[in-house]
Amino acid sequence: MAAPEHQIRALHTPSTITVYQAYRPEIGLPAATAGRFPATWQRDRMTWIKPSFLWMMYRCGWATKEGQETVLAVEISREGFEWALEHACLSHYERGLHPDIATWKRQLKQAPARVQWDPERDLRLQPLPHRSLQLGLTGEAARRYADEWTVSITDVTALARTVHGHVRDGELDAARQLLPAEHPYPVREGFLAHLSR
Repeated sequence: MAAPEHQIRALHTPSTITVYQAYRPEIGLPAATAGRFPATWQRDRMTWIKPSFLWMMYRCGWATKEGQETVLAVEISREGFEWALEHACLSHYERGLHPDIATWKRQLKQAPARVQWDPERDLRLQPLPHRSLQLGLTGEAARRYADEWTVSITDVTALARTVHGHVRDGELDAARQLLPAEHPYPVREGFLAHLSR
């Protein structure tokens, strides 16, 4: 059965969800060592988190892009993740979802989080017909993400490179077996109504 166009798929437990980010080593390595973001992590800037491992691989080029050489799996509380979604605004104007462009712009400016739905990726990083959630955090949401919601931070750069090696060698089954077990994330009916048509 085909996946719904807008659905959050992630590695999750009853209390946490894992999201991915990629950083330069000076930020990523201390964060993974300490299990939290260092003081040098800029809490006043927009930060994007991605529940999809393969979308993160697409974004960081399997940990090869400059400034994205260290891939982190950040386990955060589901309570925090859902707070961000509840307070988020869609990153683009959508006719039929927003009353008008001016209202959407006002909501976007005030929201501590924003959502984009980008095409999910396969092992070869080609687009799939369904979408993957990208969640941008700023202001209060970014600070709470770094200082309250984070449960653990793990360096998964080696995993990214191993999976990439299998893909490069045409060993897709071996690559697939190493992927994080991402499943539909349970949300109550209507919870995402303000973020998708």
